[in-house]
Amino acid sequence: MAAVENKFDITKHILVPAHTILSEDEIQKLLQQYNISKVQLPVISLLDPVIKVIGANKGDVVKIERTSSKIPYYRLVA
Repeated sequence: MAAVENKFDITKHILVPAHTILSEDEIQKLLQQYNISKVQLPVISLLDPVIKVIGANKGDVVKIERTSSKIPYYRLVA
């Protein structure tokens, strides 16, 4: 049986918040701001559908901007 292709871009779905991969500079600023290390961030699975679509790799930090909150969420891809 052939693999099923995505029929639409999941990142454009109304229920999926914006996900952005942070640069190394942005990661360092975030870690300094909260006085934490990278491993103290909550994790998001490398197998998460949005993580696959945006091309994030293990060890990347992703900023998630939900419309219901003005505060961004940060996740370490694991």
